[in-house]
Amino acid sequence: MGEPLTSLADDRALLGRTSTAERVSDILRSRIAEGYFPPGTRLSEDSIGGALGVSRNTLREAFRLLTHERLLVHELNRGVFVRVLAVEDVEDIYRTRRLVECAVVRGLGEPPYALDGLAGAVADGQRAAREGDWKELGTANIHFHRELVALAGSERTGELMRSVFAELRLAFHVVDDPRRLHEPYLTRNQEILRALQAGERGTAERMLAVYLDDSLEKVVEVYRRRVGLEE
Repeated sequence: MGEPLTSLADDRALLGRTSTAERVSDILRSRIAEGYFPPGTRLSEDSIGGALGVSRNTLREAFRLLTHERLLVHELNRGVFVRVLAVEDVEDIYRTRRLVECAVVRGLGEPPYALDGLAGAVADGQRAAREGDWKELGTANIHFHRELVALAGSERTGELMRSVFAELRLAFHVVDDPRRLHEPYLTRNQEILRALQAGERGTAERMLAVYLDDSLEKVVEVYRRRVGLEE
């Protein structure tokens, strides 16, 4: 856990004087979503608390919040672990994504739309692909969808999907070929962006629905094989 702990120490400044369990959980959630703590990782109270400079009670409350969000699990006499998802979890994540993301695009109203965040996520994905950094491409892909949800201008929707995307990252960690998983969707992200830039939200919604259905099928296929649940 050396590298993740070093990164957490860098986040210590974010806590400032108003350190709370909610802010600690925000940091840990982001780190899980970005891949610093893979599924099955045991989270050490002493190491993480020391890196962030927070009390044991504060950290335990943050763990409790993330357990409620289904990102962590507490195992009796063993400690707290990053959750390993079941196939049913992955299917439910995509069901939620389809409901929310497609509704966001459908409800955008009249163009033009504020698409700088989406364009930035596409650019980040293109750079990661050029550099052959497939894990970073996965992160850029999640950022694209997070920016898409942000177009709703709804704090509650953003908060809901923040934990959903963090759970999604747990599924991505199990995939053995991240390039094969993420690279095809970079082009699809560009196509959705272009449709929205042209003000064609109906086209963008249809593209997104097919995109999510295809992604679900591919992720579940690989996930079943990797976790030994192939029927």
